[in-house]
Amino acid sequence: MAYWDVGRFDSSLPLMKSSMITVHRLTKRFADLRTGAFTALDRVSFEVQPGEILGLLGPNGAGKTTCLRILSTVLKPTSGSAIVAGYDVATHPEEVRARIGFLSNNTGIYDRMTAGEMVEHFGRLYGIPEAALQERISLLFERLQITKFRDVLGSKMSTGMRQKVSIARTIIHDPPVLIFDEPTSGLDVLVARKVIDEVKTLQDQGKCIIYSTHIMREVEKLCHRIAIIYRGQILAIGSVQELADQYSEPDMEELFFKLIDRHEEGLAANLVS
Repeated sequence: MAYWDVGRFDSSLPLMKSSMITVHRLTKRFADLRTGAFTALDRVSFEVQPGEILGLLGPNGAGKTTCLRILSTVLKPTSGSAIVAGYDVATHPEEVRARIGFLSNNTGIYDRMTAGEMVEHFGRLYGIPEAALQERISLLFERLQITKFRDVLGSKMSTGMRQKVSIARTIIHDPPVLIFDEPTSGLDVLVARKVIDEVKTLQDQGKCIIYSTHIMREVEKLCHRIAIIYRGQILAIGSVQELADQYSEPDMEELFFKLIDRHEEGLAANLVS
């Protein structure tokens, strides 16, 4: 079966009634010449449903990208498990890749390909029939307002143009699961707004989305639930209101720093004892 066929979102599938992403005690350790090992991800667990946006909020180095690279099969976990669209990322990586779209702030654009050529190239890799591919490209380019850039080479594109083309490349095969890793980093406010609007559109279509960022405003505006991650651990998870009620702190930024301070105090206490 072609990637285009297995990757298409179909709300009638029984799979869509359960969690689209299930992460259980996911751990990733890297070798370190000085300490012997560095734990980038420490027994992380969460679930994401179809039609839900889970915000992964944390500072640089918190473990966000490591988690997303495991979910996208770029890295293998040291222990624990991650099931994406019904498939284990460690044992069935090709099936997972057929059903996800991954976008970061540095997703590659080929300088010698035009916008249209690049999206066509990835569509063909997914096995999309030519007529369906051209129809899909026209639809996406119009929706993203990049039709006039279709024949522009990657080397001639602005940062905003490159990110919009990257979005088209990411969703060309209409995957049920989307992973966004700091997608607005380095963008001007107008392009960032367009990216956020597109994420909302995809959520309205029933996509399961993980949105990683360190920008408070974005998670408050976009996400149904937020997982605050720091030093490779999930410190708290819930909706903005749930977290505010649980920690008696309505200001999300203050809550974020309160949880980090509490975690650091716990680490210091353990060292002393």
